[in-house]
Amino acid sequence: MSETAFRILLVEDDEALRFIVKDNLEQNSFRVTAAEDGEIALQLFKQESFDLIILDVMLPKIDGFRVAEKIRAQNDQVPIIFLTARSMTEDKIKGLTIGGDDYIPKPFSMEELLLKIRIFLRRSHSQPFLKPANDGFMQIGKFSFHPEDLSLSIGNETRNLTLKEAELIRYFAEHPNKVLSRNEILEEVWGSDDYFLGRSLDVFISRLRKYFKDDPAVKITNLHGIGFRFSVKQDDQ
Repeated sequence: MSETAFRILLVEDDEALRFIVKDNLEQNSFRVTAAEDGEIALQLFKQESFDLIILDVMLPKIDGFRVAEKIRAQNDQVPIIFLTARSMTEDKIKGLTIGGDDYIPKPFSMEELLLKIRIFLRRSHSQPFLKPANDGFMQIGKFSFHPEDLSLSIGNETRNLTLKEAELIRYFAEHPNKVLSRNEILEEVWGSDDYFLGRSLDVFISRLRKYFKDDPAVKITNLHGIGFRFSVKQDDQ
């Protein structure tokens, strides 16, 4: 797929930076639609289809975190890269756990931004999941995991998953009872073992434990200083 086919939504309230980033992206053959505040960004997202979103955190009217939450409620797959001038660890972790795929602290180089854009576009336009064998779903204890539908079901209850939650469950399910290092999980699911991604991984693990709590046979064990083990106890064990 050529880069000329990729559409990017750039949301940045700083006029000068918005112009520079838009101009550089267009010189690299991307099609860019720019917005100066969160309200306009959400209107554009409803009206048009985008392959990737570059989203400033500090925005007028609706901040970047709220914009990301609203986008994720409609679309679990479009990559979101946060631009942030904030140095607070909590802000970066929050951005990643509400659905952001990565962040770039200001000031940044266009080379770094272009590299991350190409990485996420390549990943989002390749097949995100290995095809499960059992008619499109994986059986995990009492749960039915549908990776293509981003859902996890038990009995009559179905939970919708974010793309990252589904990718993490899929990775665990494909490596049952195996010790998986933190770095290995981060590299395979997020594509990087960045410190803040590591912190957000802990949030995701806590979330998955809550999802699987209705089946005590499904466990995610924390191996201190090493990583995690995903296990499903069989009925005859």
